[in-house]
Amino acid sequence: MAAPPASADAPRLPPPPAAAGDGPDQPAERSETACEDRNAESLDRLLPPVGTRRSPRRRTTSQCKSEPPLLRTSKRTIYTAGRPPWYNEHGTQSKEAFAIGLGGGSASGKTTVARMIIEALDVPWVVLLSMDSFYKVLTTQQQEQAAHNNFNFDHPDAFDFDLIVSTLKKLKQGKSVKVPVYDFTTHSRKKDWKTLYGANVIIFEGIMAFADKTLLELLDMKIFVDTDSDIRLVRRLRRDISERGRDIEGVIKQYNKFVKPAFDQYIQPTMRVADIVVPWGSGNTVAIDLIVQHMHSQLEERELSVRAALASAHQCHPLPRTLSVLKSTPQVRGMHTIIRDKETSRDEFIFYSKRLMRLLIEHALSFLPFQDCVVQTPQGQDYAGKCYAGKQITGVSILRAGETMEPALRAVCKDVRIGTILIQTNQLTGEPELHYLRLPKDISDDHVILMDCTVSTGAAAMMAVRVLLDHDVPEDKIFLLSLLMAEMGVHSVAYAFPRVRIITTAVDKRVNDLFRIIPGIGNFGDRYFGTDAAPDGSDEEEVACTS
Repeated sequence: MAAPPASADAPRLPPPPAAAGDGPDQPAERSETACEDRNAESLDRLLPPVGTRRSPRRRTTSQCKSEPPLLRTSKRTIYTAGRPPWYNEHGTQSKEAFAIGLGGGSASGKTTVARMIIEALDVPWVVLLSMDSFYKVLTTQQQEQAAHNNFNFDHPDAFDFDLIVSTLKKLKQGKSVKVPVYDFTTHSRKKDWKTLYGANVIIFEGIMAFADKTLLELLDMKIFVDTDSDIRLVRRLRRDISERGRDIEGVIKQYNKFVKPAFDQYIQPTMRVADIVVPWGSGNTVAIDLIVQHMHSQLEERELSVRAALASAHQCHPLPRTLSVLKSTPQVRGMHTIIRDKETSRDEFIFYSKRLMRLLIEHALSFLPFQDCVVQTPQGQDYAGKCYAGKQITGVSILRAGETMEPALRAVCKDVRIGTILIQTNQLTGEPELHYLRLPKDISDDHVILMDCTVSTGAAAMMAVRVLLDHDVPEDKIFLLSLLMAEMGVHSVAYAFPRVRIITTAVDKRVNDLFRIIPGIGNFGDRYFGTDAAPDGSDEEEVACTS
């Protein structure tokens, strides 16, 4: 990517107007700190704290609370805003996430600016990726140097750029990534890694954010935060002494020996590649407003419409070979007769639904890989049998109806792990939105049973499959189970993901204009849980649950 020939090419936004009562002798850092305190209060609303209130600037590790708006309870975390489709009807990502780079000197206010942008954007699924997470693992000798403030953490060689580039690439592609957590007190990486996922917008900040050519090519917008060196020194003294356990002599020694020379040699020259230069950092609300306006226009261009495309695509074809329908025996058809009957009581609906779920899951398990094995019977004889050839089985339910299938899965799969995905339809756009997910660690090694009771258009099922693929679950290890599917949903999922196994107890021909399966089963979740039906009486749970 060609860089602008001179710093004049990057627009330098004007500093903010002085606050009332600020005279020429007013210390610059005082107004900056006051602004940051006000910003800290507003950011607390973005991420409601659990327990004691803590300042968002206090940080002794590289782990940032950068998730989208959340509702936190004592037991779990729930996303309060949905992520719209980030893929097309083919199941592939059509546009990458928008990546913003924030560069500038140490303690220039990059993280605060990033958080102000996140708050002002007011959109879900924004990821804040800090370069501080990517310091290289130090050798024993380097650890000793760091302990005596003799190691240069402000040199490009201190960062693992290969890991930064690979992580940012995966995030832009919508995939799940693991980010190291760095402890500044011990100058080492922690054992636990942080998982980031769902980037519609990525904000990458760090002192060397513009120091690598390959990294620059991944950034859609580059912002340089330009803050006076005296202010940066004062902030660094305050931070390193109060938060990182350093003494004033060591901080000043490190600043004069490494930080200031590195800024002059490596950081300040990168200002010329910036698209925007922001003086005064977080105090420059004019600059932040302009950045946010540009971001909104970029996000509007990236909006996708999936459900409408599904309604007209891939239809009138033979049912795919990846589909397996439970044999329609008189017993199975009898249970369908009961649960489809609108006069069936809730108790009977639950009872016969559970029976069908058990048969469905038993049928699905026959498609898992098995290998030959020999065991010895109590009579001392060999028996040539079969044993599961995979590592582990994980069940993932699409809330809320999908969770009704969990007991049946637990009954036949010992020690099965369970994950959940909450997908709801936005009534204004008609598009499915991802609101919450909780998946077991290392799910990529497992065969995954994805459960939803009814599938009409396939929009929610496609989103759930895309989530699993983004977490590196192989497509041929995903089994989509549903009690009832419409042909449209079968075609949509099979066309987008031809290696996903689709397993159901029945397939109905039609979906009407309101996306109801015809003849259908009604709204499964409402009938099972005894809740009121949605206005459209839809079969598909992801249509009935609205944000």
